[in-house]
Amino acid sequence: MDMSCTAFAGDLWIATGSPEEVRKALRAVDPAQSGPLLVFDDETGRQIDLDMRESQPARSRGRPKLGVTAGEVTLLPRHWEWLKAQPGGASSTIRRLIDAARKRPADARQAKDAAYHFMSAIAGDRPGYEDAIRALYAADRARFETLTGEWPVGIRDHARSLADGAFAGPG
Repeated sequence: MDMSCTAFAGDLWIATGSPEEVRKALRAVDPAQSGPLLVFDDETGRQIDLDMRESQPARSRGRPKLGVTAGEVTLLPRHWEWLKAQPGGASSTIRRLIDAARKRPADARQAKDAAYHFMSAIAGDRPGYEDAIRALYAADRARFETLTGEWPVGIRDHARSLADGAFAGPG
């Protein structure tokens, strides 16, 4: 799965998806009619710069029509032996391992930090912001949801989504 990001125009949620999907949605926004355009990495919660230029597909090895690009992996001989013994071969096994790891929920600390970065960038002047951060790091979901309840719906919902893993376990 590729990187996922979320864009806001002021208080308004614009789009969530791949950088290309978000880029396309942002092109439809009139900057004169919206607030500042902010884009966030959905994994880290950090604000990112999204290159708005039209991208030219690079020609590379692999299977470009399937979205496959070639890369290099350095492993020890014992790792290669294990991979070769797996059904489907090395590439298939590596893809399965990566997909399984990506599906695991983020640990609580990572979720807290992602929500914190997002909230600091877009909600720092909102009522209850500091107490919401305290509730986030105390893993107090009820208080966090109460304190973010009056925020604009897109900001509130995205903050809650990023913070969800913070309330799931230790961290």
